[in-house]
Order: sequence, then structure tokens, then C-alpha cells
Amino acid sequence: MNRSVLISGCSGGGKSTLLAELGRRGHAIVEEPGRRIVKQELESNGTALPWVDMVAFARRAIGMATADHASAKGQAGWTFFDRGLIDAASALQHLTGEPVLQKLSTAYRYHQTVFLTPPWPEIYTSDPERRHGFDEAIAEYDRLAPTYPTLGYEVVVLPKITVADRADFILDHLEAKE
Repeated sequence: MNRSVLISGCSGGGKSTLLAELGRRGHAIVEEPGRRIVKQELESNGTALPWVDMVAFARRAIGMATADHASAKGQAGWTFFDRGLIDAASALQHLTGEPVLQKLSTAYRYHQTVFLTPPWPEIYTSDPERRHGFDEAIAEYDRLAPTYPTLGYEVVVLPKITVADRADFILDHLEAKE
């Protein structure tokens, strides 16, 4: 069974906080490629930033997500990903028209169930790594939400509940699938 679980959805919807909770509970977690890239690019005065060169940023995210996926193979328990390859490939395809999504999503599969954080304006904030507004976050969510089912994934939209309850919800759902 594939135990690599994607948590995707709206930017600012609580993914990183949720992954931190799953990590505190002893599960392997993988930080969002985009946040890691932004930190690296800001430290090195690089230009592969979403507000400077989104195509270069998406290509770097694909490379990082591919490496993350490979390193999680063979893990005994669940590994939870804050975004992943499909998010990055979807962005690149949206920007350039390059048909990368189907090819990459076939070669690198995640668990059949993908959890999405819906737009949640009450918790949305911007920060040094997230400079876009809530409208842009919603547009990204609206692009991603229908993408996963077309690639053969079951999508479960997470309820707007406490972080601990969201973690319980995910673990209960995955346990029921085993």
C-alpha cells in the first residue's frame, strides 16, 4: 500500500500547521517544496521566486517534490506531504502549457486519497514566503481541486475544525481505508 499522503488545497488553509501536528504525533512529514525554495532563494538572492520567475520556481518545485517522493519510498508508516509533485506540475502546466502533469503523476503516485484544505479566510495570513493575496490563493485552489480526480485520486475536503481534530479526521479516514 502506498503510504505517501498528500495534503494540498488552498494556500493559507492550515496545511503546515496540520503537518506539524501529525509530526508531533510521530508521523513522517515533508515540508512544502515552495516554502523551502523561497527560503533558499531569499538567502542566496536567487530569482526562482513565485513573484519574480514563477516558471523557474515551478521547475525547482518539481525537482524537489520528485526527490521528496523518492526519499519517502519504503517508509514503514504514513508520510504526510505539505503539497507535492502534482501541485508543482499543475502550476507549470498552467503557466507554460507543457503537458507535464499526466506524465509525472503517472510516474510518481501518492496514496489514493488526497486531503484538501478549503479556502478559510479567517485563518489566512501572508508572510515573507507567502506574498500573494487570498484571491490568488482561491484561484490556485479552484485550479487544483478538479485536477486530482482527473488523475484518479479520491479527494477529501478537510472540515474547518481544530488542528487536532483535523489530524484525527485524516488518521481515522486512512485507517478506515486499510
